[in-house]
Amino acid sequence: MVEKTVELTGTSANSIEDAAALAISRAAVTISGIRRASITDTDILIEDGRIVGWRVSLRVSFEIKDKIHE
Repeated sequence: MVEKTVELTGTSANSIEDAAALAISRAAVTISGIRRASITDTDILIEDGRIVGWRVSLRVSFEIKDKIHE
C-alpha cells in the first residue's frame, strides 16, 4: 500500500475538534480513503482581546489506489 499525505487547515468558532472535523469532512468530499490525520499546529483566533475561533493545521494521509486500465 502507498499513502499520500496532504496538509489542511480548518477553522471553527466552536472548538479545536470542530475545526479538525470540518477540515477532514471537507477533504473527504474529493479525497477517498482517508486513513489518518495528525494535528501539527493549533492557533487561537483573537479579535478585540477575545477568543473568536480556533484554527488547526493537519497532515492527512490517504491510500493511493491502483487503477486497472481497460
